[in-house]
Amino acid sequence: MAKVGFKLKTLTQRIDERIARRKGDVFLREDFLDLGGYRQIGRSLGQLAEAGKVVRIGQGIYARASTSPFDGSVIPCKGLYRLTEEAFRRLGIRTRLTRMQRAYNEGRTTQVPTGRVIGVDRRVRRKIAFNGASMAYERA
Repeated sequence: MAKVGFKLKTLTQRIDERIARRKGDVFLREDFLDLGGYRQIGRSLGQLAEAGKVVRIGQGIYARASTSPFDGSVIPCKGLYRLTEEAFRRLGIRTRLTRMQRAYNEGRTTQVPTGRVIGVDRRVRRKIAFNGASMAYERA
């Protein structure tokens, strides 16, 4: 028998609760496949993105969102470089220092690396971006 007054939670609510409990800031669509179908999960994550709880940074990759203190817009909680590192760690792609970062750390140059290039150990076809800023990859 069904309980009287008991209301089932929607898929979006269950995903939102799971995101709140997680320690990391990057979420893959695959993290929620035990809750529903592939397309249902995508729709629910889209609803959470519209609500400003997460932002989409890549295909099937979402990040925890926060509000910008400057204009009140929804932005990722961390910088794109850190989010890319975390996403790649979750996807099994090892990251390394780029040639420019190594040169700067060794004192061979005073040119500060831009932070828009990340060193990877293999070919990466995923695009990770937010609001027009995307990451570039260097085989290191």
